[in-house]
Order: sequence, then C-alpha cells, then structure tokens
Amino acid sequence: MNKEWLISCQDAGLGYENKAIIEHFNFQAVQGEYICVVGENGSGKSTLIKSLLGLIKPVSGKIEVNPVLNKGAIGYLPQQSQIQRHFPVSVMEVVLSGFLSDMHFRPFYTAKEKKEAKNNLKKLGILELQKRCYGELSGGQQQRVLLARALCAADRILVLDEPVTGLDPVAAQTLYKNLEMLNQEGMTIVMVTHDLQNAVKYADKLLHINDRGYFFGTVEEYMDSDYAAIFKK
Repeated sequence: MNKEWLISCQDAGLGYENKAIIEHFNFQAVQGEYICVVGENGSGKSTLIKSLLGLIKPVSGKIEVNPVLNKGAIGYLPQQSQIQRHFPVSVMEVVLSGFLSDMHFRPFYTAKEKKEAKNNLKKLGILELQKRCYGELSGGQQQRVLLARALCAADRILVLDEPVTGLDPVAAQTLYKNLEMLNQEGMTIVMVTHDLQNAVKYADKLLHINDRGYFFGTVEEYMDSDYAAIFKK
C-alpha cells in the first residue's frame, strides 16, 4: 500500500532574494519515513528547513504540504540558543506553548491540551519534570522537553535541526531512542544532523547536500554512492 506524502518539493530552487543555493530539488517526505539530512556547513541545510516549514518561499519550482496535515501542522525542534537554555519558565509551560498557534484569542489552555502535554512528557519519560524550571535541567532533559513541545504542535511530521548538538553521548542516545520510538508509532521524522554514523543507523533515507548538488535515496543507495566516500576512507 502506498503511503501518503506529507511534504513535496518539485524541481524547486531553494534560496534567498531570487538566488538558489539548492537547484532542481526533488524531495518527498512520506508518512512514517525517517529521513536524515546531512552535509557540510553552508551547504543549504538551514535553507532547506526554512523552506519546508514555509518560512521562505522557493525561488523556483514549488513546495507543497499535503492537506491531510491538520492546518499544515509540522512539529519543529530548532537548534537551541543560550537564551533558550536559561529561560525561566516551568517545563509544563514550555510544552504547552506548542499549542500557541491553535489558541488564537483564547487566553487559557484547554483540559484536552493539558492532558496531551502530560501524555507527551510521559511518552518521553520526563513527566516527573513537569513542575521543574526549564533552565535548571540538563541539556538532554531540555531537548526532550522541546521534543514534547514539538509533539504538541505536530500532526504527523517532526522537523528537527541538529537536536543532539551539544549533548553528551548518553543524552544523545536517549534522544535517538525517543525519536526511534516515535517513528515506529508512525511519526515522520526529518532531521538535520552532523552525526553520520547514527544517521545511517536510524534513517530510512538520507538527503546529503553539498556544493555539487544533492543525493536523496535509501541508506543502501547512499552507501553505494560517491556521497558516502567518508565511510570508505
């Protein structure tokens, strides 16, 4: 049975001010896939993420979000800044803020939203942190809190921008296991990462971007390509 596509790029030029960084880009994120995006700094990974999220429009071609996504809901886990790491709010407040786009002029969160926020914290094994100050948590705990927040905003797809950067190996593996669990439950994952070893381990497909172009295909196809030369040295 063919699974539904959620985001589709068709002969897209991705960039700014009518200048494409990535040209003739064809890509689909399909329901239930785990896609890792790799490439050198400056290759266009951040431009890609902003394009998929609808923050910037393609220079050419088109990007479509399937109407099956509730209001185009994409859960997003951005790179953390130092300001975010020391934000003086409770864990539950951070997680509930994932519903802000649905609130409009409503001043309070609903009982359903509060229950879903707790369920997401529980799913990630951090429900006991709900009343803690976010800024007092470890880096790994903070990333799981932000992942719970992204789940509140997500319908069927999560987009993550280098979520393990700065984490110690144990915290990074915990986050990978959380993402693997969510993917096995049906959540589509699109993750930018510098961690090629774990990208190959967990992903169904790899998107590798460099100054020559891009590769998009299965892990097996990637390992047979010139883009995987780093593994063959």
